[in-house]
Amino acid sequence: MTDTASKPGQTEVWITGIGLATSLGEGLDANWAALSEKRVNVDEKGFAPYIVHPLLPVTFDSQIPKKGDQRQMEAWQRIGTYAAGLALDSAGIKGNKDILSKIDMVVAAGGGERDLNVDTGVLTAEAKGANAPGFLNERLMSDLRPTLFLAQLSNLLAGNIAIVHGLGGTSRTFMGEEVAGADAARIALARIASGESDIALVGGSHNGERKDLMVLYEFGDFNLKDKFAPVWARKDHSGFALGSAGAFLVLESKAHAQARGAKPFAKLSSVVADLARRKQPGDMAATLEKLWAKLPRREGKGAIITGATGAEPATSEERGFLKSHADFPVRATGTMFGHTMETQFPLGVALAALAISRGALFPPNDSTGTEIEMQGAPTQIVVVGAGHWRGEGMALVEAVS
Repeated sequence: MTDTASKPGQTEVWITGIGLATSLGEGLDANWAALSEKRVNVDEKGFAPYIVHPLLPVTFDSQIPKKGDQRQMEAWQRIGTYAAGLALDSAGIKGNKDILSKIDMVVAAGGGERDLNVDTGVLTAEAKGANAPGFLNERLMSDLRPTLFLAQLSNLLAGNIAIVHGLGGTSRTFMGEEVAGADAARIALARIASGESDIALVGGSHNGERKDLMVLYEFGDFNLKDKFAPVWARKDHSGFALGSAGAFLVLESKAHAQARGAKPFAKLSSVVADLARRKQPGDMAATLEKLWAKLPRREGKGAIITGATGAEPATSEERGFLKSHADFPVRATGTMFGHTMETQFPLGVALAALAISRGALFPPNDSTGTEIEMQGAPTQIVVVGAGHWRGEGMALVEAVS
């Protein structure tokens, strides 16, 4: 994979809009208040034995006014389209047809949701011996509604955002769990930094309240079970707790933002990504060190926001990497928001920009001592994204001088 970093003569890229809809609330103030108060919203019973961070109720009508649009979307699409609208509002461009007609979109998204009633019916019939040749195809063709196949396409999130909010620029969708979020940010930054684009909407969404996903991840023994614990306290009780969230950013060239009088939350200076083979212990930590070395070196007060999952052995390897950079206070988003797969990296970038804009890093929410208090305002935050089984990425978010 290639890397994107600020170079002499390249365009400075500002983060001018942030949209968050998470298990802690909707909007920047609600999420910041919850982080400041160390609140965590978990459901230990609804999907027992699995732990879930459910989306707090939102009024989808405020960003998706047509009920028909809402009905044809699955939950993950509604969450993403809603968060995208919040980001456009935050950037002050909601309804601005001139800007929206040219804004590019780079989205990280997974596949669609299963029809659990159909799946259950097929499995029940199979268990009773209904396994004649062609049985499965006949049931799927007769029971699945045609629109379900379309709804499962990962690029429909971008399509719904474009339709609902009137975006008319280019569109790219990355699929591939956590690293898809890093690549979405990397490509958007590269296009603006090189002058190919002036403004872009970047992000993703995830619905963690899905039994089909829990079954899928249980095959790999990735789910956190029985009782919630902070990410760093799961070594002997490993796994991730799926979370529901939408996180979108408006990235913009400095010149474009200044021309319309927009104020930045922060600037996105670099995004780097890689794919460690992870065949030997230490492979992932070595890759993280390589990515760290590629980030621009600055003077200032720094911190790290990580999407560490809680799954092993990835989390232990990442903890080892973080210990080698112990002078940087660390925050793990998985403790507060759960694990949101493709959305985890954009969520980390959003929180980094929010922390820089508010002049403080949110407090630690950890019982192991891995996270420590930070005194003073951070001027640069590194966002780390290490996938639960594959894919690594980092971003450097900085204060605008």
